[in-house]
Amino acid sequence: MDVSTCLKSLLLAIRQYRNNKSALNASQLQKHIEDVCGLKCSGVLFSGQVLPSECLSGLMEVAGDPNTNHTLTGTIISLLAQFASDGEAKEALHSSYNFTGTLAAIIHCNRTTPEEPLVLQCLNVLQRLTYNVRTLHCASHIHELISFLMHHVQSSNDDIVKACLGLMANLCRHDISVQSHIKSQSNVKAFYRALINFLGHNCLTVVVFALSILSSLTLNEEVGQKLFNAENIHQTFQLIFNITVNGDGTLTRNYAVDLLVDLLKNPKIADYLTKYKHLSVCLSEVLGLLHSKDPDTASKVMELLVSLCSVPVLRKLVCKTVLRPPAPRIQPGTRKGVQARGSEPSLALVQWVTSPLDGPDQCYMQALSLLTELFEEAIDSSLCSSDQSFVELLLQEVLVLLQSPDSTEGDHPLKKHCLRAGLEISLTLSLLCGDDALRMLVSQRLSPEVCVSQVELLLSYCQNLAGSTCTTSNLHLSQLCSEVVLKTLELMSHLKQQMPDMETSIYRILQDKRMVTPLSLALTSSRREHVQVALRILFEAAPLPDFPSVILGDSIAANNAYRQRDGELSIRSSSASEDVSFVVKSFPMTHAEPSDSAYHSIDSLIEKLQNGVELQEKVKDVHMSEIIDVYEQKLSALACKESRLQDLLEAKALALSQADRLIAQYRCQRAQAEAEARKLASLLKDTERRKEDLQTELNDQLLEVERLKSDSQQLLEHNGRLQAVADQHQELKGTYNQLLSRYDKSEGMLKELQAAHISLTQQAEGLRKTNEGLKLQQERTLADIAEKEQQIKGLKTDVLEKDKNITGLQNEVRRQEEQIHEMEENISILKKELNKTEQARKDSSIKASSLELQKSQLMAKLEKMEEELSKHTQMIAMIHSLSSGKLKGDVTANLSL
Repeated sequence: MDVSTCLKSLLLAIRQYRNNKSALNASQLQKHIEDVCGLKCSGVLFSGQVLPSECLSGLMEVAGDPNTNHTLTGTIISLLAQFASDGEAKEALHSSYNFTGTLAAIIHCNRTTPEEPLVLQCLNVLQRLTYNVRTLHCASHIHELISFLMHHVQSSNDDIVKACLGLMANLCRHDISVQSHIKSQSNVKAFYRALINFLGHNCLTVVVFALSILSSLTLNEEVGQKLFNAENIHQTFQLIFNITVNGDGTLTRNYAVDLLVDLLKNPKIADYLTKYKHLSVCLSEVLGLLHSKDPDTASKVMELLVSLCSVPVLRKLVCKTVLRPPAPRIQPGTRKGVQARGSEPSLALVQWVTSPLDGPDQCYMQALSLLTELFEEAIDSSLCSSDQSFVELLLQEVLVLLQSPDSTEGDHPLKKHCLRAGLEISLTLSLLCGDDALRMLVSQRLSPEVCVSQVELLLSYCQNLAGSTCTTSNLHLSQLCSEVVLKTLELMSHLKQQMPDMETSIYRILQDKRMVTPLSLALTSSRREHVQVALRILFEAAPLPDFPSVILGDSIAANNAYRQRDGELSIRSSSASEDVSFVVKSFPMTHAEPSDSAYHSIDSLIEKLQNGVELQEKVKDVHMSEIIDVYEQKLSALACKESRLQDLLEAKALALSQADRLIAQYRCQRAQAEAEARKLASLLKDTERRKEDLQTELNDQLLEVERLKSDSQQLLEHNGRLQAVADQHQELKGTYNQLLSRYDKSEGMLKELQAAHISLTQQAEGLRKTNEGLKLQQERTLADIAEKEQQIKGLKTDVLEKDKNITGLQNEVRRQEEQIHEMEENISILKKELNKTEQARKDSSIKASSLELQKSQLMAKLEKMEEELSKHTQMIAMIHSLSSGKLKGDVTANLSL
């Protein structure tokens, strides 16, 4: 089933129920409401069409009827509460359909049973509906609702208390009339005491609600000055920052941020915040929330940062924290540097700026506003040059977003694009106010085609809106498009010196006749910056040859005439017209359109003009096109004026009906006043009779005065006792000061011990390094020992080879007994070899002396070798003795050696 069929069925069920409030009709209506709940029809319901408007009006009437079943009323409220999160639907429910008054009326009808689920449901929906929305003080049942909230904040039901405090915080914020009404109540002091008691509540949400109400009501009074003085405000700051960073929900965080934003508007509290010692740490923690994936949390944090930028000292601190992030710090238990929370808030801002257009608009709007504030401060303090890479990244992303959207998607995406594009161009213009490097960077990144395509799209859309029905939404969208067009032209004007193509494009656009609408709207605007931008562009466009100055003058005159007529109507409508805005917002009404006769007359005039142009084609008058444009502008202005006059007439009729009701109320109040006057006359006679009785009571009071004197004497004695107690308190205070001095000494000793601990830690680190060096030295020593062992093994093998040589020589001596001369030569060789062997033995003994474990083995082997050598020498000696005596003497001498 499509949305149109569902709405028709719903409207039929509403009418049947209003005619006959039976259980069957109620069940049928509830079924149709549940069917509508299952459809995503927010855009259709609040489109301003007749069928959805009648459905919503019927639902409001059924819900506000005291005889309606609570279940059906709750179902209707649940359906309408689904749209409380959507900005446009919320505004329509609040202003066009008076949903706030309906819910207040339901609460008023059930005020005797506040524990009903329906009452709690209405309070919760009202809290969502009135958040950041100002409620008209003269709306229906608002006074009763405020009295209900003041009475039930002390309820035993925590849910009721929380809902009442949240709704009261919304109503009090930025609404002087509600604040004055609350202060005029007789139980306001008890209400203040209850709110102060809530400051010690265990629920942080309740504490924030109470602080928000107290700041709205008492910030500029004596109670507020005591509550938010220099001693308590630092605790309040810490509480707000703790809730913002570690809050138990988005709702509590939103109200905490709103509270701090409101407090910063007070210069004294803003000065206290600049002196808050933990501000830098709290600010870095808050910036860490920019990395959250929740758009509501991020937008609230950015709103807080924008508010902080309103204070010059805090603006500089926020700029340094965002554009100069702190270095990574080492966390305990980790080896690598872990970057602190919120160390790269600038990149998070870029991500929120580039969020999709169909997402929450508050995110990229707040991000662009914050970046504009930060770059204005950065340019003043020369911080942009220190972070050129971030500026390039941001500029690249922002200029990509200036691409024109698809014009076929409808008015809503175009409106979002205009809002974001206006802030993006403001940010780009703030960068152009910097040095030449930034200006050159913008000129390199921005192309003239992007600006021209955006201006062409918006001018075409403005022309289409001028030719369509003159409604409030169309006028608002036309103004937005005009603002973006003028800001784009101002940006092009700043860059035309660096970009020659830009100069050609801007001059061509300025001579377009469609530029009349943006310039006339801006020149007749009530906002100073719009007029200044329009004047700058007008001064540049006026010397151009084809600039439509005549059409612009007629358009400005038409706008001024409309403003003058509107002012005259507002003056003539007397006191009743002061309630026009209330009546328009209290009753559902659709935008009025021009009548059929007006359309017929306008169409006939256009037809005549076209026929006249056809007949005079041969003449080819060059001024005919300008005349036609003038009349087209006048006709569109007349159509708009007629539509606005029709709206004013309907509003005036509603205001007159409201005035009639007020007159009836005044007559009733006058009758009551006369009755009260007669009652006062009778009370006066009773007072004269009581005067004599009071005279006798006066005598009794004199006796009572005597007794009071004696009581005062007793009080003086009691005062003396209290003075003694005060002296004891002074003694205790001195003891406390002594303990405090001891605590300071202990703290000093603790710092000394900490310093000693640090020095001992350094010594332990030095010993550890020494131990590692000794270990390395021990390893080197073991390696040397292994090398020595290898050398010893080599020496052993040399000794064994020498032994084999000696045995071979002995055998050779036996064989050469007959060859004496040859033996002498062999003996000389053996002597030399013996000397070498003896020298090798000495070297081996010297080397083996360093090794204690193998000394004994080497000595034993050497002794055996010496014995063998002695045997060999004896044998050689015997051989020499056989040869000759002379040889024997020589051999003996050699053997002795």
